Amino acid sequence: MRTRAVAIAKIAVPVVLGLGALLWFVNSVSTKTVRESDIKFSTTGRGDIDVTVNASGRVAPAFEEVINSPIASRIVAVRHRPGDVVEAGTPLLVLDLDAARVATDKQADQLRMKRLELRQQESNDNTALSKLQMEIKVGDMKVRRLEAELRNERYLDSIGSGTTDKVREAEFALQSERLQQEQLRQQYANERDVRRAAADVKRLEIEISEKEAAMAARTLGDAEIRAPRRATVTSIFSKIGSVVNQGQELAVLADLGHYKIDAEAADAYGSKIVPGYRATVRIGATSLEGMVGNVAPVSANGLVSFTVTLDNDSCEQLRPGLRPDVYVSQGLKSEVLRIANGSYYSRPGNYSLFVRTDEGTLERRDVQLGAANMDYVEVVSGLREGEQVVISDMSDFNKQNIISIK
Repeated sequence: MRTRAVAIAKIAVPVVLGLGALLWFVNSVSTKTVRESDIKFSTTGRGDIDVTVNASGRVAPAFEEVINSPIASRIVAVRHRPGDVVEAGTPLLVLDLDAARVATDKQADQLRMKRLELRQQESNDNTALSKLQMEIKVGDMKVRRLEAELRNERYLDSIGSGTTDKVREAEFALQSERLQQEQLRQQYANERDVRRAAADVKRLEIEISEKEAAMAARTLGDAEIRAPRRATVTSIFSKIGSVVNQGQELAVLADLGHYKIDAEAADAYGSKIVPGYRATVRIGATSLEGMVGNVAPVSANGLVSFTVTLDNDSCEQLRPGLRPDVYVSQGLKSEVLRIANGSYYSRPGNYSLFVRTDEGTLERRDVQLGAANMDYVEVVSGLREGEQVVISDMSDFNKQNIISIK
């Protein structure tokens, strides 16, 4: 047995030594080194965090207006170029308005024609109705005459000088005239209603024509492309002779003295972004305070959109198109474990961060992070107070668990 153990030991010891050497070699080869001056550390500590929701923003003019062509036409002249500051009423473009003027004049002529037609119809109506009224008056006179004749015949019949037949003839004549008068009055009422309805139709046509003429005149006025207010021309269609369609964009004006922030955040934060909440906008080293304005009622592509109105909307650091970071305040958390914020953080959750060890190396560790603001991130678990954590970009070491510090 002793001989067998010695034989096994002679084989096992070299194998163990070889594996140890192999592991030492693999570890020494796989461990990378980083200069301490190339990385940035943050020491965990306790303090307050004004919790914020992170969002990305875009600087936009507080006022921006697109001017479209109200008609299909052709560009005759360009009065201003991008960058020009124009006053209200300043011509921007000149369009060929000959066709539009002809159409406007045609609308005005049609309106005058309809008004004349209404006057002519009203005159004809008055003549026809007056004639019927006169016939009714003549008929009333006949009725009164026949009533007198009937009374005379009845009187003569009562004293024996008349006959019953003459009384009946007088009664028939009177009844016949009364029926004719009733029919004439009904005809007058029907004729009056018909002519009033026809006149109302004419008046309605005139109202429609008046609106069309006013719209044509307004369109002609709008076709004289002018600045609606004092602003800066940011873009303009400047190809002279080009044909433009109705509704085509011709120019964009903006107020470049005042700005707002169009921001977007993950829709998971939608319930935490409310109009009236305070917000901080960071452009480089400059921080600007503001307030959440409009919030889109629905999200798009996983993002919720909102605007931030700035307390100082004319700050000289503001430029159209800049992409600042936006932080919407949610409230204060006191005496929490925290580390400095950086590009490593996007939202609450689990992260894999490098922590400095007592041996002078960097060790990868799973860390749970919570709420944050523009300066600090809350540490929920995985770190102790006083530890140093790398907060710079370590994407080149994704496959490393331990890194040596030079």
